Amino acid sequence: MLRNTIRSKPELNRSDSDPVRRGPVRRMLRWGGFAVVLAAALIFGGFLRFADSVTTLKPPAEPHADAIVVLTGGYQRIDQAVELLQKGAGKRLLISGVHPTTTRAQIRKMTQAAPELFSCCVDIGYDALDTIGNAEEATNWIHAKGYKSVLIVTNNYHMPRSLAELAYVDPDTQFIPYPVVNTDLKNANWFTDPNAMRVMLAEYAKVLLAGARNITGLGRHPGLRSAEGDE
Repeated sequence: MLRNTIRSKPELNRSDSDPVRRGPVRRMLRWGGFAVVLAAALIFGGFLRFADSVTTLKPPAEPHADAIVVLTGGYQRIDQAVELLQKGAGKRLLISGVHPTTTRAQIRKMTQAAPELFSCCVDIGYDALDTIGNAEEATNWIHAKGYKSVLIVTNNYHMPRSLAELAYVDPDTQFIPYPVVNTDLKNANWFTDPNAMRVMLAEYAKVLLAGARNITGLGRHPGLRSAEGDE
């Protein structure tokens, strides 16, 4: 009888301690699950808001500013920026982020703009490597020229991140968005197009990363060829 009692004690002790050990673990798993669900909901809601802002973004009816900056990434953007310059929407144009192998003559020929317009009023920026570099390059140009308001020309899906980077580097200048509408996003059912969805998801991820980087200051780089050469 005594032997049976002694044998049963470890079983009683083990069963009594299990709830104590399992309780904190279960609570941690439960709260961790809630946190994951909440984070997923916030990210998904943010994507819907981002998609709505991009697809409804329209250029101003009567665009006008001191100057114009176009961020390279497609000839359609440059064509639109040159057209704005021709119409007098700004005094001068900066084409930011041009590859070093691309000449001024090639760009002028591509846009079919008058040589006189390029000679007097167009500057070519070869220093920017990415959107951060675009912001740095544009800000240097804006301050050198003394401009206070600037039209920003880029694709609609690229506009939120571009404005965020520009505002981070130069909060005092008024940046006026002039989106070049991506034809894939004109369709109300763009989300069923794998290519359009991939572009939007990739850009949204970049927006989130840019926001986190600008808040924390971690992982921010100059984005300029000249800065890379100095390292």
